Amino acid sequence: MLALRSQIFNVIFYANLIMRMVLLSPFYFILPRKTAYRIPKAWASSSHWLMKTIVGTTFEIEGLENLPQGGYILAPKHQSFWDTYALLPWLNDPVYILKRELMWIPLFGWYAAKQRMIPVNRGARGKAMVKVMQRTSQEMAKGRQLVIYPEGTRRPPGAEPVYKYGIARLYRDLGIPVVPVAVHAGLFWPRRSTMRYPGHYKIRILPPIAPGMEPDRFFEKLTTELEAASDALLLEAAATNPDLPLPPTALQRIETLKASR
Repeated sequence: MLALRSQIFNVIFYANLIMRMVLLSPFYFILPRKTAYRIPKAWASSSHWLMKTIVGTTFEIEGLENLPQGGYILAPKHQSFWDTYALLPWLNDPVYILKRELMWIPLFGWYAAKQRMIPVNRGARGKAMVKVMQRTSQEMAKGRQLVIYPEGTRRPPGAEPVYKYGIARLYRDLGIPVVPVAVHAGLFWPRRSTMRYPGHYKIRILPPIAPGMEPDRFFEKLTTELEAASDALLLEAAATNPDLPLPPTALQRIETLKASR
């Protein structure tokens, strides 16, 4: 039954995405950019409703008061496709740095271009990266929220973290706060899997790290605080969802945490 519910959710989830992009395109591309952003926000909210209704997965957000006014960098843990859209309803004007290949996808790429997302060639160096930074600075000067995954790619819950130093350079160059976000959605929406698991989990938005720190000190503070919060949420999610099948990385991390107490 769980596998069936998962497949039903997956079909309806992507159908909902495609139908909204197709049917609402005339309005989306005519409206001013910020007004048009209501359409992806509504899609994200509808996706949360679908997961709650079909799969039985719910979540709550702690620390919304920690989101600053104006521009900042949002730095969430990244375990699942869910992470890419989950906070859209609570962000005023987000901007993502995307793989340029994503901008080539019909409809999706056009939607992203409308919201002035920033494409990047991951193998780029020199002048190409300078242009990316120039675009990023221009967008952040408008008070937008830059969403960056500090580990760069999805990681299994509980896996050893692999943070990329690029976020420290952005922190230094942009001179804006960084808001770490701990979440374990990957326990319920695993990467590289079609299964979706019922249960309840938390997103924990940590206090912002103010600009002005030396990049190495900032990087250490970010990784230390975000990993500590992630460990706490992992233990809590496992305890409050006893029937949840935990991946090996999560089981191993839980054993390590318990042994260190």
